[in-house]
Amino acid sequence: MLHEYASDEQRGRFLTPLVRGEIWPSFAMTEPDVSSSDPTQLRTSAVLDGGEWVINGHKWFTTGADRAAYTTVMCRTEPDAPPHLAFSMILVPTDTLGYTIVRDTPVLGIDGGHCEVRYEDVRVPASNLLGPRGQGFVIAQRRLGPGRIFHCMRWLGQAQRAFDLMCRRLNERSVSGRPLADKQLMRRHVFDSYTEIQSARLLTLNAAHAIDRGGQARVEIGAVKVAAARMLHNVIDRAIQVYGAAGLTADTPLERMYRHARAGRIYDGPDEVHIDSVGRRILGEYATGGNWEFGLR
Repeated sequence: MLHEYASDEQRGRFLTPLVRGEIWPSFAMTEPDVSSSDPTQLRTSAVLDGGEWVINGHKWFTTGADRAAYTTVMCRTEPDAPPHLAFSMILVPTDTLGYTIVRDTPVLGIDGGHCEVRYEDVRVPASNLLGPRGQGFVIAQRRLGPGRIFHCMRWLGQAQRAFDLMCRRLNERSVSGRPLADKQLMRRHVFDSYTEIQSARLLTLNAAHAIDRGGQARVEIGAVKVAAARMLHNVIDRAIQVYGAAGLTADTPLERMYRHARAGRIYDGPDEVHIDSVGRRILGEYATGGNWEFGLR
């Protein structure tokens, strides 16, 4: 977001040290009091008072806020504008008066830096506006698209790890004098996991190709976000099943990976939102007399 929308002053203050690894960023969009899968409902507001933005609101799942130098805040700045033109992005240093971290929200027993933050008369210079006023949705979409495919890349790595553990366990563990690998039902776990991982990998590459060609790739990204999250959950679940009781303990990384995997179907848009969007966009092509071409787009 900074690379594409920051002013020269913002680049010097935020982007340069960020690229050097000297500071950590955070991003605030989700709110606990509204269904954030419909971001037009977001209530955090910013009012221009002279040369300053005054921000009031309540955010959570601001990942990394406890160590971040700044938070990019999605807030309502144009109350009379149409919903998708009513929001802007504002850069807020985390040491600003009125910026208060309420807690590190526990997620499935994992303390992952998902901070709940209150904004109480937070004042920052008007020059901290990122990009044009009212363009928060445009900027957010530019961030969330690549962000979702980055999740898929990480999930492929975790799925590979779970797959490796499962296959080694099947060859090493014996039941009734024979390796688990000799059991047909166990081989099905391998088959299903292999096909799901490979399918998700190809969907990820296809989405990356669509992004590289300069398109928004909303269908490709939405599809792989859902498919990869499901794949990760399924592969880890099968690996746990193969490990039996040991898979439920912290003796392997699987139980922690399993908890992380479940969250993947919610953050950066729940499955239902992406499924609806992908279906609507594809059907829209047919409604206007077109079709949907598979393969690299």
